[in-house]
Formats: sequence, structure tokens, C-alpha cells
Amino acid sequence: MLSDEEISAFRSTILENYRLYGRSFPWRKTHDPYAVLVSEMMLQQTQTLRVLPKYEAWLALFPDAPSLAAAPLADVLAAWNGLGYNSRAKYLQNACREVCGKYGGVFPDTKDGLDSLPGVGPYTAGAVSAFAYNNPEIFIETNIRSVFIFFFFNGTEKKVPDAELLPLVGQTLDRNNPREWYYALMDYGAELKRRVKNPSRKSAQYAKQSKFEGSLRQARGAILRRLTEKGEETLALIADAEHIDLYRLEKAAEKLTAEKLVCEKDGVYHIAE
Repeated sequence: MLSDEEISAFRSTILENYRLYGRSFPWRKTHDPYAVLVSEMMLQQTQTLRVLPKYEAWLALFPDAPSLAAAPLADVLAAWNGLGYNSRAKYLQNACREVCGKYGGVFPDTKDGLDSLPGVGPYTAGAVSAFAYNNPEIFIETNIRSVFIFFFFNGTEKKVPDAELLPLVGQTLDRNNPREWYYALMDYGAELKRRVKNPSRKSAQYAKQSKFEGSLRQARGAILRRLTEKGEETLALIADAEHIDLYRLEKAAEKLTAEKLVCEKDGVYHIAE
């Protein structure tokens, strides 16, 4: 348990940094749960600078949950192209379809309600609840994790599990303005990673991302990009055009088919739906 003095000093440090160096993003200027959910899905495992233009272009194409729910999957994946982890686009569309079909187009306003949507996990549900509705949720992501490890586990050699961090997140949470508090934490964490060795390396959840070149992620992206551009194509033609070995494309196509992102007939692939 932290003392009141420790909590006050910690909050002052975080908020002063935010006052001086806080970042401005378009998704921080809206309380629309749909727009917030779009940003959260895009920001998962993707750098902010890559997300910025995609986020604004996405909202121009799909300004609300009904427009995304009604869109052909091929159009959705084409708009997502360049962000990677394309299954996130389908998860986002599935969530919007449930919102429209089950809730009349109105997003749930609690973490539990948001967590019940397909493809929306505990972190994303907590973030949308806090950022869209200013609810005092307790959640953690990479920048928040870095902050708490840096301040409270700096001298430890052991790997720190989130189970030890979440009580500290709860104790220090500004329950009157959780939205701004979490923005401040995230910005401090982003700044911290530029100044010191990434504290998240001490996290039990830390895993270094594999190289993109030569990965199944590269093959998945190539297949989806070609199919959204061409409509349909064989893996052999994709292999020749993208200079990716056929075996890797076949493995990627198996996963994409299982995820119902693509369909295949007589060796010819196309986007599902």
C-alpha cells in the first residue's frame, strides 16, 4: 500500500509532465465511444505516427458504427491496409455489428458491457469506458506499465507481473478525472522510453516482437493487400508479385481462411463476404 504522501508526489510528477509535454491526438478530442474504440483498436501494437493518418481516413469512410457494420469486408480491410494485424479490422466491424443489432447502435457505457462485444478485450473495454465516459476503470497497457515499473520496481531484478502493478494503478487513479489521468500516464511512459532503457523489459508480459521480414505477418498482409486490390488471385500469383515463398503464403492463407477473412475456391482466393 502506498501512503497518501507517496500517491500525491507520484500524481504531481505525472501531471506536471503532462502539463509541460502532453501530446495532442484527434482521438483525445472526442468522447464518441465508436471513435475511441477505433483509435484503441488501431493503436494496439502499432506506432502512433502510423495510426494518425489512418484514423482520420477511417472516420471519413466509416464515421459511425452503422456505416462500418454495413460495409463490405473488402472495403474495411482496404481501409485498414498498412496498419498490420488485419484481424483487428474484422473484430472492430463485428463489434459494431453487435452494437447495431443488439443495442440499437448505442455503445454500452460500462467496462463489462464493452467487454461483452466480440473482439473487445478487458484492456480495450477499460480504455473506451475511461476515455469515452470518464469512468474510473483500472487497466494497464505498455506505456502505463513502463511508468509503474520505473517508479515502483526500479531496483528489482525479477520480472514484474501485471497482478502486482494493477493494485498500484488502482491506488493512484484519479477517480474524478480518469480520462486525463490516463492520458498523462501514457504520455509519461512514452517520454520515459526515450530517456531510459524501456522499463517494460522488466515486465512478465514483455515479449519482443518478431521481425516482419520473412514472417507470417508479412505473408498475411501481402495476401490481403493483393485481394483487396485485385478482387481475387491465386497464391502462386501473389508469391510471384510479392516475392514471398509459396509455403509461407499457404500457411498464412490457412489462418486467414480459419479467421473468415478470406475464402478459397479451386485455388483462387478472395475476401470473405
